[in-house]
Amino acid sequence: MPAVTHRGRGRRGINEINMVPFIDVMLVLLIIFMVTAPLITPSMIDLPSVGKAARQPDQVIEVIVGKQDKLEWKWQQNKHPVALKDLVDSIGQAQKDAAIDPSRFAVVISADKTIAYESVVKVMDTLQRAGIQRVGLSVQLNTGN
Repeated sequence: MPAVTHRGRGRRGINEINMVPFIDVMLVLLIIFMVTAPLITPSMIDLPSVGKAARQPDQVIEVIVGKQDKLEWKWQQNKHPVALKDLVDSIGQAQKDAAIDPSRFAVVISADKTIAYESVVKVMDTLQRAGIQRVGLSVQLNTGN
């Protein structure tokens, strides 16, 4: 019979992970969180509220964002189609024609719920970058039909 030889030290390594240090660390963390949690005071956050403005605008221009990003602006019951790049010039001309202080002039953006949010934000950004002070969004409430 051939002789069997063993290589190495002859001891087998332990293939298990010792969980005791892990459990000790987790228990210490649990105690720390249990002690510090009652000491943390909840902070109050001032959320904006929806309400009426202090001064109502004298004139309101409505910018309507339609399907395929078609823009129209409505003033004194007249609708005018316009491109995004010409929107600021058109509204500026309407402000000059009305001869009203720009702080008493408001622009309201109306869009269908199927329009991409990005389109509405582009219009709002364009108006605010042009220096129009009062820009708002139109909201239509469901009356439970």
